[in-house]
Amino acid sequence: MARMKVIVNPIAGAGKTAKKWRHIIGLLRSLGLDFEYDLTEAPGHATELAESAAKNGCELVVSVGGDGTINEVVNGLYNANSFGDVALGIISTGTGADYIRTFGLPRSYGEACRRLVKPGRRTVDLGVVEYANGGHMEKRLFVNFAGLGFDAEIVRATTQEFKALGDMASYLMGLVTTLALYRNKEVSITIDGEVEKRRICTVLMSNGKYGGGGMLTAPDADPADGLFDVVIIGDLTKPDLLRSLPRIYKGTHVTHPKVSVKRAREIEIHPAQQMAVQADGELLGEAPARFSILPAALTIVV
Repeated sequence: MARMKVIVNPIAGAGKTAKKWRHIIGLLRSLGLDFEYDLTEAPGHATELAESAAKNGCELVVSVGGDGTINEVVNGLYNANSFGDVALGIISTGTGADYIRTFGLPRSYGEACRRLVKPGRRTVDLGVVEYANGGHMEKRLFVNFAGLGFDAEIVRATTQEFKALGDMASYLMGLVTTLALYRNKEVSITIDGEVEKRRICTVLMSNGKYGGGGMLTAPDADPADGLFDVVIIGDLTKPDLLRSLPRIYKGTHVTHPKVSVKRAREIEIHPAQQMAVQADGELLGEAPARFSILPAALTIVV
């Protein structure tokens, strides 16, 4: 049996993961699984724990938390240069659970634990984003999607102003606040070498189909095709944006005349005004930003 390390983010899911973990650990043991575990203590700690686990010979690293926890764990595996040797297991205890929706993985932690007994494997792509932070460029991997503009400003408001309200309430308050204050941006976008200048509301580089807690943001995205689905929401007015938001949950927003979807391996975005960047629901920094695909980079348990 593969050596297993379980990395638990107790504050994921508005703090509910800490309570669920007491049941999860018992279930894992009852299934006869041999594992070690660590609880994260601060942002970025899951990355350190995953890197250490991979360097110490673990062949299966399991993320217990939300999409942000998965993101940190994957970045740790990357730092350890271990993608070919280590598989990622996911026990989702976050609120949104967007990444696992694309694969049809169970939201029930009980079923997720049972899948670790005889794990199937699937190889998927990862995204890389390079962005500005504090006057210098940084790089980070993402599993599901990254974005600039309106969607990143929602993340900013949610995490910096309303986080104490809990996941759903904070997201709704972040959405309302951003809708009231946000202004569309002038950008230069280079998509696989083709340059265009336009005014946009938001741009999403999607590896998975879902984002924002169940929104079908990129309905045709394939996480194993070596390409992003680049969703560009153009210069929508506030009333039109508000009317169009419900369509995103059904994936029908892509038929809107001011929405376009392109498939690409590399995207660069240079804004005329300040523009925030997020990846997997975590605020990273600002544009200019460059996005590239790592094809067939990660093995996940399915």
